[in-house]
Amino acid sequence: MTAVVLVGMSVTDVDNRDAIVVEAQRRGATLAFLQMGDPSLSLELTRLADAGESSITLIGIDTGLLAPGHSWLPRIAAHWWRERAGLRPTILIGSRLAKSLGDIDEALADTKPLTGHEPGLTSAAWEDVTAHRHQVMVCRGPRCTAQGQMDNVRTMVLAMVEHNLGDDDVLLVHTGCQFPCNQAPVISVQPDDVWYGSVDPAAARAIVEQHLLADVPVDSHRLPRARV
Repeated sequence: MTAVVLVGMSVTDVDNRDAIVVEAQRRGATLAFLQMGDPSLSLELTRLADAGESSITLIGIDTGLLAPGHSWLPRIAAHWWRERAGLRPTILIGSRLAKSLGDIDEALADTKPLTGHEPGLTSAAWEDVTAHRHQVMVCRGPRCTAQGQMDNVRTMVLAMVEHNLGDDDVLLVHTGCQFPCNQAPVISVQPDDVWYGSVDPAAARAIVEQHLLADVPVDSHRLPRARV
């Protein structure tokens, strides 16, 4: 018998934690996250190994738009396995991400064993800071998330793709709470020090097409910026 861990791959899966927990409990599985959620995959693997589990199956869950590629699941698991000082259990990994909770059975039906020789956590492609002109800070705090920030992210990413804006043009990152929460959803653009509030998908597209492409802030959603 193998212990099963459902692994949330993206920030959206952290937002959908309650639904994934219910599904995990129904299956007698546990839950871990690749990023921005607890427990982390490494912590959950350590807990299970310390408890004496000899076989662990990992199924990546991707219920959002911006999850990292499937390859990151074996990368992180292999890093943990190589660093593990105690019992190293057999680890099986679903060969594809479950794009919804209804896809989990299909992912469980096709697993591959971890070898320990998977790529590590570094790459020459990730050595240098990108050449971006703007860094877009998307607040994923509780209020902004509840107010529909994921719809704004989806709109921004699609607009950036349409206009061929890559990481060397715009670096879009998710953050924890940025304040001011009453203005949720909040997005800030650096180094311009421009803050936007009450952002909706139309405003998100305008930020891309007006601010990021033409360097003209979107006044309709720009927040006052007080300095001491």
